[in-house]
Formats: sequence, structure tokens, C-alpha cells
Amino acid sequence: MGNKMFNVVETFSGIGSQAKALRNIGFNANIVATADWDINAIIAYDLIHHGKQDLTAYNHYSEQQLNEELSKFTLSADGKSAMTEKAKKVLPIHLKKMLLYAIRRSNNLVSITDIKGKDISDNIDLLTYSFPCQDLSVCGFWHGNTSGIDRDANNRSGMLWEVERILEEMFKLGKKMPKFLLMENVSNILSKTHEKNFNEWKGFLSSLGYYNVVYKLNAKDFGIPQKRERVYMLSVLVGNDALKLMELKRYLDEHKLENINEINRLKRREISLREILKINYEENPLYREEANYSQPNDTPSRQRIFEKNDVLYDGVNIKDIIVNTVTTKQDRHPNSGVIVYDSGRSGKAVYRNLTPRECFLLMGFDEEDFQILIENNIDVNKRRKLFTKEKLIKMAGNSIVVDVLEVIFRQIREIEEIL
Repeated sequence: MGNKMFNVVETFSGIGSQAKALRNIGFNANIVATADWDINAIIAYDLIHHGKQDLTAYNHYSEQQLNEELSKFTLSADGKSAMTEKAKKVLPIHLKKMLLYAIRRSNNLVSITDIKGKDISDNIDLLTYSFPCQDLSVCGFWHGNTSGIDRDANNRSGMLWEVERILEEMFKLGKKMPKFLLMENVSNILSKTHEKNFNEWKGFLSSLGYYNVVYKLNAKDFGIPQKRERVYMLSVLVGNDALKLMELKRYLDEHKLENINEINRLKRREISLREILKINYEENPLYREEANYSQPNDTPSRQRIFEKNDVLYDGVNIKDIIVNTVTTKQDRHPNSGVIVYDSGRSGKAVYRNLTPRECFLLMGFDEEDFQILIENNIDVNKRRKLFTKEKLIKMAGNSIVVDVLEVIFRQIREIEEIL
């Protein structure tokens, strides 16, 4: 592709795994727009990818002006439900400024339900969509979430059909369709339960001229010590061009991403658990502080967690272990693994969980990405920071492993070169 700019729309953007992966591999990418309604993720994305905010331009804004600006958006404080106007108004003024600044600087279109086809600019090379998995996952099923991606389910995973609406509106307006689409979700989307809906989705994309290839990929094969299997679907716009389709099929047949040799050809690095765990507490007091936050109380339920989960560090040696999936919580069973830890504080368990910093690293982010969040973590009230330990782990658990995306984007670059 040479130095050609690659224009990207990153929906359900979270903390921006896609943007991170594109930057890591030297893709000349322009993130034209993002879309996320979670106020924590909106600000975190902006800090990670654009650096410290300069809010001086908002010094003259009154609180009423800030309220009026934020009232234009459907926002969420927890990523699950929309905030009321009253809830927005009681946010601290400084937080309102950070939020508005982040929306504008990252060109965040916010809630997927409010985006129209006309809002997506022409000449988009890639549109990514990692819609919520809660109603698709096996865990969700056991909690009674059985509706999956049913079109009329009115649940979080049903946000897939909002992507359909946007693409359909673009098509009807005669807009130029994105050359590539990339979906990421839990592997359970391929189960018999969701087969009908997923086939309907693939059929819709085919009707627009896309050729779909589905991959089931595990992060442990891509250089990250985490067992995290996810489904990715790459959709390539070929229209009615039979020659282009033939070339695409030939390439994909020769370069299957389930093939470990192909993965090794395209991946950037191999990182060990030793590089992830931050146990050098004496050298870095911040690691000690984070370890203390992640050490639970010594209760019977926590003793059972210690007994039933993998010990990643026994106090002497870091085990050669591929950790279990980083989820949105660590203080539970099952979790990603435990670390033997003695803080010298009475009433505390003999272990700690993974810290938020370690969870970010297991998702392929760098310490610098995490550190900028800590350095710009404001007080929401006297007792709570904006980015709590729980919210940081949740944002990591909701993200996509950067190293897997790097390989997929390298494949996209090769596909564009042959087409």
C-alpha cells in the first residue's frame, strides 16, 4: 500500500486495541471516527491514543454549557445502561470537561444506536465492530442470558443489528462501502444456538458484496501468555468482480490464520509471563501499592479461590503458565490465576490477584498506556477515583488482544496489495 492513508472507523472502540495494533505495525492509519458510550472508555481511549488533555479551551464554559453539550449524547456510566440527564448533570465539572474533550478529540460518535449511515464518511478502508458479548457467552447463558443475537431481543449483543442498519443506510445512500469489515466476539457465536442468526448476518454482508472468512483464534498462539479464544470475521468487499474474488480465495487458501506457521510469519513478538508480572516491589513502590490493592481479605471464599486457581508465582518462581482468559473481574472463581503475596497486613489472604496493570499487559498494551491513565486519574468524589481498580480491569477484560489484531491487520495489508 506504500504510504497511502488507511482510513478506519472503530466502533465499540473501548480502549482502542485496533488503533494500538495498527500503530504497532506501522500501518499508516487514520482513525476517522470511534464509537463508544461508556464514559470511562471514552476518556481512557483519548488519553492512551492522544496523550494528556489540554482543557484550557474549556475554561470559559459554564456548567450549563457543558450540560447542554453532553445532553446531545447517549452516554453510559457502566457500559450497560444509558445515563439519565440528571446523572450527567451531577458529574463533577472537571470530569464533564474531560469527557467532552475526549469525545471531540477522538471524534467519538458515542452510542451506536445514534449513528446514521450519513455520519460515516466516504473512502473508509476498514470498519471494526466488536459488539458486546454478554448475551452470547457461555457465562451469560448460565446467568439466564439466552437471547443471544436475536434480532428483536433488545439486549447488548443485539447491537450487531445496529451495525446492519448503519451499513444498509450507507448502501441505500449510494455511499462508498468500507473495503474491509472486521468483527470480533466470543467463540460461542459459532454454536448451534446462534447459528441461524450468525448465518443471517453473513448473508446480509454477502448481499452487499462482501466475502466473509471466519477465524477462531487463541491469543496464546500470537505471542501473549493468555488462553483467550475468540472468533474474528474478516469481510472483504469484492462486489461482482469474479477475478478479484478468485484472487482473494487463492490468497486465503494459502494463508490460513489457523495455521501456526502463518501466525509465526506475521506476528511481532513473543512475551513471557515473567515480563507481565510486576513482582519487583522494592524497585518500584507503585507495584507494591497496586499489589496491596489487589490483595483480598482472608475469608473462606478467598481461601477456596486460592486453592482452585492456578498459582502464577509461588513466592520464589514464576511458573511457566499460560493464564486463563482475562475477564472483567479478577476477584472471583475462576480467575486468570493468583500470585503468592505477603504484604505484612493482618487479615489479608496469602495471595493477590492480577493487578489492572498486569491485565492491560496481558491484552497487549504497554505500561505507558496504563501509566497515562494513572497519572490523569481524577477524583470523582472524596472517596473514589474515576478509574477504579475494578473499572480498569473491566476495560481490559472487555478489550481485544492487540497482538492478534496485529496479525489480522498485516493480512489485510497483504490482501489490499493483491487486490
